[in-house]
Amino acid sequence: MEILFTTEALVALLTLTLLEIVLGIDNIVFISILSSRLPLSEQNKARYGGLGLALIMRILLLFSLSWLMTLTVPLFTLFEYSISGRDLILIFGGLFLIGKATFEIHHKLEGQDHNEKENQSKASLLSVLTQIFLLDAVFSLDSVITAIGMANQISIMIIAVVLSIIVMLFSMKGISHFVENHPTVKMLALSFLLLIGFTLVAEGFHAHIPKGYIYFAMGFSLFVELLNLKLAKKGKAVRLKSL
Repeated sequence: MEILFTTEALVALLTLTLLEIVLGIDNIVFISILSSRLPLSEQNKARYGGLGLALIMRILLLFSLSWLMTLTVPLFTLFEYSISGRDLILIFGGLFLIGKATFEIHHKLEGQDHNEKENQSKASLLSVLTQIFLLDAVFSLDSVITAIGMANQISIMIIAVVLSIIVMLFSMKGISHFVENHPTVKMLALSFLLLIGFTLVAEGFHAHIPKGYIYFAMGFSLFVELLNLKLAKKGKAVRLKSL
């Protein structure tokens, strides 16, 4: 265990933990959007249950490194691309994410929010957790591959994953409420999910898109949206003051 306290190990742990938190933001957004379909009494169960599933899945994947390596073996050829098990997970996961985000955007644009209570009653905790589980599998695969590339010790990988999940647990409620209380932010978040889904499909077909570009675009868009929210809040305060 003392090897964990070397400078190199601590730097790897800190860097990997930060990366895991960044990679987990899209997971939080997806979980918060799905959990909003449930009655208020069950939303926290879905949020924390979803993160619990993510933690368990990532740790199991880390202990299955030999199985992960077999996922890179080509299974068949499609459109001149050699498709492996990992590619299939990325492609179907990306398509599922695109479909789900498109459905949610359609729901918002069609003005169906007045039926929110009816929609919540139709949604079940099991169905929401099932959808979260499916996307957790994709996000966890991405997370674990990042962990393997960043560190050589499985103990460092596991500690980083656990620390990132703890941070996500404490920030989950705040992020969920913020997204739900600001419709434009929720629409932006759904657009991010579309982008991530497209990226997963592209990577499934071996088109590498640097993650830095994706997260920079998302961060810049969010920064602009936060400025718009602040400006709108300031304008509302000025109007109220003038009355």
